Amino acid sequence: MTSSANARHERVQEALDRAVAEQSAPGVVAEVQDENGVWFRSAGVADLETGRRREPGERFHTGSSGKAFTAAAMLTLEAEGRLSLDDTVDTWLPGVVSGNGNDGRKITIRQLLTHTGGLGITGLSAEIVRKYHTRSGFAEHRYDVWTVDELLKLQMAIPPLYAPGEDFAYANGGYHLAGAIIEKVTGRSYEDEVDRTVIQPLGLTGTYARTFAERRFRGPHTKAYSRMVIRDDVDPDSLTADNYASLLLGPDSDPIDVTDRTFFMWAAGGVVSTTGDLLRLMRALITGSLLPPAQHREMWSTVPTRDWIPNARYGTGVSRWALADGRVLHVVAGVEGGSAGVTLGTPDGGLIVSMHLNGDWNWYLTCDQIVEAAFGSPFLMTR
Repeated sequence: MTSSANARHERVQEALDRAVAEQSAPGVVAEVQDENGVWFRSAGVADLETGRRREPGERFHTGSSGKAFTAAAMLTLEAEGRLSLDDTVDTWLPGVVSGNGNDGRKITIRQLLTHTGGLGITGLSAEIVRKYHTRSGFAEHRYDVWTVDELLKLQMAIPPLYAPGEDFAYANGGYHLAGAIIEKVTGRSYEDEVDRTVIQPLGLTGTYARTFAERRFRGPHTKAYSRMVIRDDVDPDSLTADNYASLLLGPDSDPIDVTDRTFFMWAAGGVVSTTGDLLRLMRALITGSLLPPAQHREMWSTVPTRDWIPNARYGTGVSRWALADGRVLHVVAGVEGGSAGVTLGTPDGGLIVSMHLNGDWNWYLTCDQIVEAAFGSPFLMTR
């Protein structure tokens, strides 16, 4: 092992230790693929009650990293000649996107996948906040079972932010529509199609797309602890993207164990995986070994973003984030209910890092510190 690799290992371990000591992370891991093979580092615990340490192969909820699986499944269907990204939503789901100014005749599948369809943002919906971002609401609704129809109705209840193609807005509803299109085109479940097009071809043995009704993880997993809960005195109707962070309980509050629950993120973020599997996924997405050349280029054709990650561009389910030294990393990332995972790699796939926190507070700062340790530069923070 080279001295530079040894130094990288030490820096990454220091960043992980710092995340637990200073950033309120219960536990954090990083699995790295570089010129010396694959190696794993960890800090903190997988279970606050038992003190069980974090280990390789633990499953966790990947949040919006699941969008990369959805996009890859859709691109595979295009390569098979079963649809085109230029198809409108109405081509496959006639009349579904309508009302409140929404019009599926004007939105293409490509725009769904790149968040440029103009759809409104449901993440701060008062209904969602009451049910899942308050202590009392979560206790009552943690095992609710959603349906695809309910997810689409939630999206259609709000007006679009822009005309299709006019600008970027990170809308989970666009990926729910994409999942519904996958099911309409194939006559199979979204979960089965993700398995056929991504999980099986790549041999991702620790990965699966979770169904709406599942309450618990399959196999070994870390627990998930959330501090992204609003104060009891806050009216959910008053939340905005600008004031949301200031109304949370914060890092000094006791985290909520949100491990056992149902998930409604579905095609926008319903995949469970491991850091090792995500390394394999990212290498395939970077090198083009999963998709044909035309679809590979499509996946990494990016658009500028707004009100999202600083200095990032979005492709189809994947993104590119800028480093302060001018380099750009290929990224798959997601944060959801006590789980934050980010997998990043150099454009040649020579160095790839998959990290995961079993918490959700200060995840970006922790990610930035691990990235600096592994890649030698932090993110470019200024706009």
